[in-house]
Amino acid sequence: QLHLVDSGGGSVQAGGSLRLSCAASGGFSDSSAIGWFRQAPGTAREGVSCISFTDGYTMYADSVKGRFSVSRDNAKNTVYLQMNSLEPGDTAVYYCAAPVTQQCDYGEYWGQGTQVTISS
Repeated sequence: QLHLVDSGGGSVQAGGSLRLSCAASGGFSDSSAIGWFRQAPGTAREGVSCISFTDGYTMYADSVKGRFSVSRDNAKNTVYLQMNSLEPGDTAVYYCAAPVTQQCDYGEYWGQGTQVTISS
């Protein structure tokens, strides 16, 4: 069974940066795609970004384009989410998931989540 461990969250001021990591193990296929999702209290889960391990194809939510960057390390089965120019509206619990749909709107297996808090 696929196991995902996400980490790297924290508290920073607006304009700051954080880098999240998602390490996959236990049956991960390098033909899969991994995605990042987030959920703030009282809101629906939102797909933030997805990346294919096969060809590196990436997708981003409009709200993070130009500020967030997703990358992968195939040798480590790890995906990173570099988050720059953070805004208070980015505050949420961030989860990685895999494999994800082509639309980057759902994943089958989920990490435990990591809290990101942005203060103004």
